[in-house]
Formats: sequence, structure tokens, C-alpha cells
Amino acid sequence: MSTTRSYPPGDRGPEPDDASAVPGDSRVRRLALDGASGIVPLARDFTRQALYDWGWLPAANADRRAAAEDVLLVVSELVTNACLHAEGPEELRVSNDGKVLRLEVADRGAGKPAPRLPHRAGRPGGHGMFIVQRLCLDWGVLRRADAIGKTVWAELAAPS
Repeated sequence: MSTTRSYPPGDRGPEPDDASAVPGDSRVRRLALDGASGIVPLARDFTRQALYDWGWLPAANADRRAAAEDVLLVVSELVTNACLHAEGPEELRVSNDGKVLRLEVADRGAGKPAPRLPHRAGRPGGHGMFIVQRLCLDWGVLRRADAIGKTVWAELAAPS
């Protein structure tokens, strides 16, 4: 069975070798990012396509459009943080159970992301995890037991 995927104008979508759905689960998508170029736009395009496939896009109203834009902003922030502070991202995982969308970015970094406090809106930089904290239902860090690295995850509510 083949599926047709539509991409917004200018988007080619993820390359077939870079992206895959988890076998048997159309609500979980994985994108290998290790060694990729243009990682942040690639991650956004990959996530945008998942939102199209899951019916979040095209948005029927302003609330649904805002929910999709929040997801894309959080993906950008998580992947950018992995690029800047954690030796680069290895993988993006996007999952959707119908009520909550979960974003996970695996990296090789040892640090722990946290919002910069006190938050000063006028200061350049340092807003990524503050944005994640404000837009998400919850977020956190899972450490790898067998190696250096972690997965930073964030959960957002599905649009109503």
C-alpha cells in the first residue's frame, strides 16, 4: 500500500533514508540527525510532515494553527540546544497518542538543560528552555544508563 504525502510549497520533505515511521506504529516517527546538515530546518520539515499526516495541518482555525506553530518552535529549540550545548543531536522522535504530542531529541551531551534564571526578555540568547517550559505541558531529561548522552523530551497538548 502506498501513501501520498503532500508538502507545503518549497518543502521537499524528509529524505527516505533519513526518516522512518516506527514499524507497526504510524503515530511514532524517527529522524536520524547524526551527521546531517541543515539539522534545524530538517527537523522542522520532518515534524511538519508528521503534523500533516496526523491532521494537525492544514489548520482549520487559529487555535489549531497556533498549536502546530508551538510544536515547530519547540522542535527548533530542542534541536538548536542539542547543536549548541550537547555535541549535536543524534535523533528526533515525534509521537502522538491523540491527546499529547511528545518530542524527543537524543544527543551525546552530559549537561542538563534548564531555563536561564532570571529570565530577561531583552537579553539576547538563553531563551530556548524558557520557551519550551512556557509552551509545553511538561518536559524533562532522560539519561542514558549505558553511555554518555541523554534525551530531552517535551509534551504538548493536541489541539481541540
